[in-house]
Amino acid sequence: MKIVYSDKKSGKTAQQDVAKEAEGALIGKKIGEVIDGFAIGLEGFKLQITGLSDNTGAPSRFEIEGTRKARPLLSSGPGIRKGESGYRRRRMLRGNTISSDTVQINTVITEYGSKPLEELFKPKAKAEQ
Repeated sequence: MKIVYSDKKSGKTAQQDVAKEAEGALIGKKIGEVIDGFAIGLEGFKLQITGLSDNTGAPSRFEIEGTRKARPLLSSGPGIRKGESGYRRRRMLRGNTISSDTVQINTVITEYGSKPLEELFKPKAKAEQ
């Protein structure tokens, strides 16, 4: 499982893997809840969950309760691209709760800790060829 965290002020995004031991603390959390960044080594940071993806690539919607999969009829929002007026489609989506099938958790930083942001969003070194 990995957490993608972003900073609205700078517009930068980074991701980090969650240790197997820390995954248990995240299971059961819902979209919109605030979690502690301690699970991924961001002591003092608070992260708000904004979205999820499961192991099949299905995105999640906040309206679908639980961890189940559903095929709602959509016209806009997460899980569907903007179409023409009156355009609606059924899409396979996941519920709003983190489960063992969740692969990616999208979050936004709401409270900042002691680490400077430059250290969090440092660029990756390019692989030498």
